[in-house]
Amino acid sequence: MEPWPVVAWFLMLTFIADWLKTVRSRDFTKKDIVFLHPSTTPYPGGFKCFTCQEASDNYECNRWAPDVYCSQETKYCSTLHKLDFGGNTVSVTKRCVALEDCLATGCTDSDHERIRMCVSCCEGNICNMALPRNETDAVFATTSPLNACDRVAAPARPLLLSFLLLLFLSRG
Repeated sequence: MEPWPVVAWFLMLTFIADWLKTVRSRDFTKKDIVFLHPSTTPYPGGFKCFTCQEASDNYECNRWAPDVYCSQETKYCSTLHKLDFGGNTVSVTKRCVALEDCLATGCTDSDHERIRMCVSCCEGNICNMALPRNETDAVFATTSPLNACDRVAAPARPLLLSFLLLLFLSRG
């Protein structure tokens, strides 16, 4: 018997095995994002989020998310991930939101519905790719300070205390 039929079968089975592995993958990665030519934003600081309503899983949400800019009233991307108690995805909802919608991030268990709901928020262009699955993932991640006044005033406190201390010591 010639060796080429065995080699041909081996190559064909290897190809089929690789193809099946690719078809079953349900993780959405940065490789799946098709970057188009940069377009002008509709307003300064414009950004996009993955958006979907009650998708069956993260791949379906991100794969079919419309490529549109968020409205000017929003600043963050939000993800609501509903899981059953076995850790399997029930639904995924992603959207553009204002600050008020990001103040309740974290996970909550609903015993009567037998699901866990995890909410995360992030700031940045298409930053809501991943799903929150637990308290560690369900966070509010920002790139800018939420309260700029505290950050400006904080360095002035030691200076003010030093001035008051010098004033007190000079009178004594």
